[in-house]
Amino acid sequence: MALGTLDRTPPPFFRQGPSALSKLLFFAALALFLMVADSRFALVSQARAVLATVLLPVQRTLLVPVTLAEDGYQYLEGLKSARAAEQEALQRLAQQSLQAARTRELEEENARLRALLELRPAITARTQAAEVLWEAGDLYTRKVIIDRGARQGVALGAPVVNEQGVVGQVTRLYPLSSEVTLLSDKDAAIPVLNGRTQQRGAAFGGVNDALELRFQAANADIQPGDPILTSGLDGVYPPGLAVASVERVDRRAEGGFARVSLKPAARMDGLHHVLVLEPMGKQLPPRPDPKQDALAASGGPR
Repeated sequence: MALGTLDRTPPPFFRQGPSALSKLLFFAALALFLMVADSRFALVSQARAVLATVLLPVQRTLLVPVTLAEDGYQYLEGLKSARAAEQEALQRLAQQSLQAARTRELEEENARLRALLELRPAITARTQAAEVLWEAGDLYTRKVIIDRGARQGVALGAPVVNEQGVVGQVTRLYPLSSEVTLLSDKDAAIPVLNGRTQQRGAAFGGVNDALELRFQAANADIQPGDPILTSGLDGVYPPGLAVASVERVDRRAEGGFARVSLKPAARMDGLHHVLVLEPMGKQLPPRPDPKQDALAASGGPR
C-alpha cells in the first residue's frame, strides 16, 4: 500500500480538543464572570452556604488532632505550674511554721522573764474600726474626719493607724465624729525609735506628705532605709508601730544637726478605713499621789 493513501488523522480516542490556551482563557473568563455575578447578584451565596455546611464536619474532624495537641500541651503546662505553686506553698508553710514556733518560744520566754522580774504584762491596746468621711476644709493643714466620736468611746489624743502604720492622732472630738490630724501635718509630732540602732528621737510633719527627724547630731548613726517605729514613751502610741523609714540624710546641715527626711509608712492620701486605738495612758496604773506618799513615809497622821 502506498504511503500516500494512509489516513494521518488521530483516532477519536486520542483527540485533544481545544488547545490549552483556549481552555485557560475560557475558565478565566468564567471565573471572572462568576466573581462579578456573585458580588453583584449573590448568585453563589446559597451554594457557598451549602458547601460550608457540608464541609463543617470535615473541618472539625481535621481540627481534632490539633485541638487534642493544644489541650494536652496546656494540661501539661498547667500541671507543671500547679506543682511549682504547690512546692512554693509548702516551702512558705514550712517557713511560717518555723516562724510560728519561734514566736511561741519567744512569747513563753518573755512571759517567764516577766514573771521572774515581777513585771506587769505587756499592754494590749483596744481598737475600733472607723471610716474616713472627708478631709478637713483647711488647705494649710492635713486633717480628716472619721465616723467615730465620743459616743463610740473615742478619746481625745487617741492614735489612728491602718494596715501600713501610724496615720495620725485624734485632735478634736465630737459626739458622732472626730477630727484626726495626720502625721504629715506641719504641727504634728510623734516620739519615735530607730528600729536598727534603738536611738530615740522625735518626728515632725514636713512638706509634701513627708516627715522630718529633728535634733539628730551630724555624726549620728542614721542610714537611709532605717525603720522608724513608735517608742511608746509618750503614753499615747503603743511601742513598735511602723511610722516611717529614713529616706535621705543630709549631714552638712547648719547648726551641727543632721537633716533627716522620712517617708511615712502609711499613705496619707486616699484613706478610707482606719483603726482608732485607745491611748496607752488610760491602760497604765494611776500615778501615785505625792502627798499620800509623803504622809505614808512620815508614819501617818498624828
